[in-house]
Amino acid sequence: MQRKLKTLAAILLFLSFAVLAIGCGKSEPLVTRDADLIIHKSEVTKDARFYPVEIDGVKMEVIAVLASDNTVRTAFNTCQVCFDSGRGYYVQEGDKLVCQNCGNKFRMDDLEVVRGGCNPVPITSEHKTETDTKITITKETLSLAKELFTKWKK
Repeated sequence: MQRKLKTLAAILLFLSFAVLAIGCGKSEPLVTRDADLIIHKSEVTKDARFYPVEIDGVKMEVIAVLASDNTVRTAFNTCQVCFDSGRGYYVQEGDKLVCQNCGNKFRMDDLEVVRGGCNPVPITSEHKTETDTKITITKETLSLAKELFTKWKK
């Protein structure tokens, strides 16, 4: 009997670790600290994915989304206008990104394409390296953007 209980306990322990490893949907990306950010294209979908980054102690975030033309678009999760408020970051509501400072709604397909105004700061091709399987945003590029996140309150 005691052997069966130990076996059952071991199975339950294994299952609980398996559930933690699998999670309930897609896993949250790990924080990239003082290094290049690597985004694997296979994990990017039509739902915005937020990649936490920390450069020299400044917390930041990069958004990646699969646009309707099947390209992966990237931007810093801070608003070109509202960043200085600390609340100029975006959350996804339906098929739009919404600025948490002014409420401006931004279409996913416009990510990285639209510049100026109240929208996420684009990370364009000259600021990243792209292959068939991944996108790399260098630590240098991330460092240049950290000033946009110094008041960030997410």
